[in-house]
Amino acid sequence: MHAPAAPTEALFPDSLLVEVAWEVCNQVGGIYTVIRSKVPATMPAWGNRYCLVGPYFPQMAQGEFESVDDLDVHTGSDPVTAAVRSMRAQGYDVCLGTWLVTGRPRVVLINPFQTYDRLPQLKTDLWQRHGIPSPDNDDLLHQVISFGHLTTIFFKHLTAHLRGQRLLAHFHEWMTGVAIPDLRREQVPAHIVFTTHATLLGRYLAMNDPAFYDNLMRVDWQAEAKHFNIEPAVQMERAAAHGSHVFTTVSELTVRECIYLLDRMPDAVLPNGLNIERFVALHEFQNLHQQYKSRINDFVMAHFFQSYSFDLDKTLYFFTSGRYEYHNKGFDLTLEALARLNYRIQQSGMDGQVVMFFITKRPFTSINPQVLERRAQLEEVRETCRAIEEQVGERLFFAAAASQDHKLPDLSSMVDDYWRLRYRRQLQSWKTSALPPVVTHNLVNDHNDDILNFLRRSELLNHRHDRVKMVYHPDFVSPASPLLGMEYGQFVRGCHLGVFPSYYEPWGYTPLECVARGVPAITSDLSGFGDYALQNVPDPEQKGIFVVHRQEKSFDESAEELTDMMWEFVQMNRRERIMQRNAVESHAELFDWKNLRVYYDRAYSLALARS
Repeated sequence: MHAPAAPTEALFPDSLLVEVAWEVCNQVGGIYTVIRSKVPATMPAWGNRYCLVGPYFPQMAQGEFESVDDLDVHTGSDPVTAAVRSMRAQGYDVCLGTWLVTGRPRVVLINPFQTYDRLPQLKTDLWQRHGIPSPDNDDLLHQVISFGHLTTIFFKHLTAHLRGQRLLAHFHEWMTGVAIPDLRREQVPAHIVFTTHATLLGRYLAMNDPAFYDNLMRVDWQAEAKHFNIEPAVQMERAAAHGSHVFTTVSELTVRECIYLLDRMPDAVLPNGLNIERFVALHEFQNLHQQYKSRINDFVMAHFFQSYSFDLDKTLYFFTSGRYEYHNKGFDLTLEALARLNYRIQQSGMDGQVVMFFITKRPFTSINPQVLERRAQLEEVRETCRAIEEQVGERLFFAAAASQDHKLPDLSSMVDDYWRLRYRRQLQSWKTSALPPVVTHNLVNDHNDDILNFLRRSELLNHRHDRVKMVYHPDFVSPASPLLGMEYGQFVRGCHLGVFPSYYEPWGYTPLECVARGVPAITSDLSGFGDYALQNVPDPEQKGIFVVHRQEKSFDESAEELTDMMWEFVQMNRRERIMQRNAVESHAELFDWKNLRVYYDRAYSLALARS
């Protein structure tokens, strides 16, 4: 069913909403995007009755957190300010301030290291009260346990300063959920919602079991948690799920996972959205595509043209990105389909080619010097061409002014011998018979890299005859990079198609970020986003959302379907692709938080009714 219209503002006028997340002012992964992008849609409804709580890591927070400098003379008497003030009076290290994102919400950041001297007792309490073990050598668990204890203290102070208001406490993921069992045990008057964005055990199992979904109902959760050495974190997640008044997850796909791995049926599904206004470029988005595509062209010329050239006007840029989870992210399926696509284009005899970018994060020692050298040499060629252009331009203008006829003079005669020689020598030294590298960096262990090993086995190594060229970029795209030199969002806009046929993806922001920028995307029905699109978006393919079927399909069947999708895209002409981008951009608002926030409001209503 379609997302209902957003509710009227001030839906809960007598309530205070506090969201607790490990990634508040602390960018680690996808939860950061969820929380940050939801803020602009949340603030109009809640205003000063909304606050976020997270751990204080100074290096991570310094660029996006603005503290209230002198809380002691702060005139505010609201419950959040009063709670922070009273905690400080007891010697706790707590910061109150503003998150410098759209909407500028209030934020409380708590230093998790301040109670490390009490860790032995906190861990003993966790075991005796809730049966949750904790080893001595896991610093993340220590941070989580300490932060959970301090969050419980914060909520005690907060509820002591409420004036007839009800407190909604929304916890995200197991790292913050460790506070929930103590809040229930000590009967702190909070209405608790817990959201798991992906069960911890589910992620591990999916990475290691090709038949994860088939075997899900037979999993011995405790034995598997011990096997992967994650039992304490899994126990914390289960305690949070069972201790919350309302338990939620982010997609219908993860509902089964929660039932079998956490032993609780979610009460609600909270699909994720984006702040679409942040991405809207109106009539400019086609121009932006051209602008950023030209910058990708610069990289492609430097990377490939030293060995051989091809027509950039007949070249399509595909990409995939995300954490390096070869199976979970569908990198294996993508590579297989690309190999098949390469063969199809070769056999068809059609013009054009695809350059496929793999953007992920892997340990590397340096950028490949050969890749840097190719780019530097092409820049020298460019500078020489500019110098010749300037010289010819000046001389052509003089010749035109002095001309007694209307003939175009011989332009080559206007170039000095110095520039002729330099131009020739630069091209001679630049050209090579070596194949363009498939990977842009020197990986720490490239012999055990799954992507590289597939490319070697399939001989997809950027031969001249290959119609699918590969660029494996094992680092995130940033303006500081000497290779692509642009923001990730700019890179996405410059591409033609995003490819994300995940095997395990509780939600999946990467295809949604494509759609928000007017770029068609391929996802899968094992992705929360893909499943949501199939259930809620009429004719998703007409809106540039292509969903590969992986449920109850063999790897080969899914690979063939993905190949068909990419093959059909390759056959489209430029006008058809422009029309498709227009359709994608015009329907992006379907995934705006303003429309999807209502699912959160329903969960909050349920929590207030239950407790």
